[in-house]
Amino acid sequence: MRTDRIFARLDREPEPPKIEIPRMSRHRVVLFGATMAFYLAIVVAVLASSWLVELDWKVMLYRPYEQWPQLHAFLDYFVVLGQRGPTAVMVMAWLGWRSWRQHTLRPLLTLGAALLLLNMTVGAVKLGLGRLGPHYATHIGSAELFAGGDIFPSGHTANAVVTWGILAYLATTPRARRWLSVISAMVALGVGATTVYLGTHWVSDVLLGWAAGLLILLALPWVEPLIARAEAFVFAVRERMREKVRERRRTRGAGVAVPVPAPAAPAMVPQRGHDADDVPVREPVGAAAGGRGSGRPLPARPHQPARSERPAVLPPGTRRSPHTERAPRTAPARPLGG
Repeated sequence: MRTDRIFARLDREPEPPKIEIPRMSRHRVVLFGATMAFYLAIVVAVLASSWLVELDWKVMLYRPYEQWPQLHAFLDYFVVLGQRGPTAVMVMAWLGWRSWRQHTLRPLLTLGAALLLLNMTVGAVKLGLGRLGPHYATHIGSAELFAGGDIFPSGHTANAVVTWGILAYLATTPRARRWLSVISAMVALGVGATTVYLGTHWVSDVLLGWAAGLLILLALPWVEPLIARAEAFVFAVRERMREKVRERRRTRGAGVAVPVPAPAAPAMVPQRGHDADDVPVREPVGAAAGGRGSGRPLPARPHQPARSERPAVLPPGTRRSPHTERAPRTAPARPLGG
C-alpha cells in the first residue's frame, strides 16, 4: 500500500469540488411523511396509556441490567456515543477538516443547523409532556406524564441518529453514503437499546427518539438554501476583512516617507596665502612680553643647572685644576717630632 496516495487524500484540494446537494425528492417526502405518522402514533399511544405503556412497564420490571450484568461495564461507556457533548466534538473535528480541505463551510453549517433543530424539537416535546423516567416512576401502569420530567423522547437516541447520520448525509460518493448509513444506524440502534438496558428510558422513549432524529435528517434538504445563504454571507465578510487588510498594507507601503535631516557640513575656513609677514617668528625662551609673536610669550624662567653641572666654588686667588674630574691627592703624613 502506497503512503503517497493516503497523504494526497489528506492534502487540501486546489479548488472547491462540485458536491451534489441532496434535494427534497418525492421518495424523501414519502419517508418524511411516514416517519411523522409513526412519531404521532407513539405520542398518542403514550397519552392514551395503551399497550405501549404496558410494554414499557414489563421491560422495566424485567430489569435487563440484572439479567446480564456482565454487559454493564461495557455499555456504560458505549452509551457515551449518544451524549451530545462528546459526539458533537468528535464529529465537528472531522467536519472541520472536511471544510478546510474542500474550501466550504457547508459541513459545519449543516451540523450546526441539525443540532439546533434537534434541541428545539426534542427539547420542546420533553418539557411539554414532562414524563418521568423508569427510576422515578411512582404508579405502576401509568404513563407518568406531566410530572415535571424530561425523559420523553430519548435525547441520547435522537442525538445518536442525528450526529452520526449527518456523516452519511454529507458523504460525497454513493459508496461512502451507503457504508456510513449502515454504521450510523447500528450506532443509533445500539445507543437506544443501551438506555433501555440501563433502565434510564422507557421503550417508547427510544422509539420516539429514533423517529425524532430521522425526521431531522430527512428535513435537512429544506434547510439547504438557508445554509447556502449563511455560507455566502460568511465568505463575503471574510473577503471584506481581507480587502481592508490589503488596503492597510498598501497604504503603509505607499505612504510619504519621513524626511531625514542631512548631516551638518563642516565649517570651511578660508585659506590665506603664506606671506613673509605671516610666518611666525620664534622667540627665545625668556624674551620680553612685548616682543614679536603671534601668541602670548611664556614667562622667562632662569636656567637651573643640575647639581652635577655646578662648578665648585673656590676661594679667590686660587687656580682651578685642569682635571676637575680627578679626585684630589692627599698630602703625605709628616712624622711627629719627638
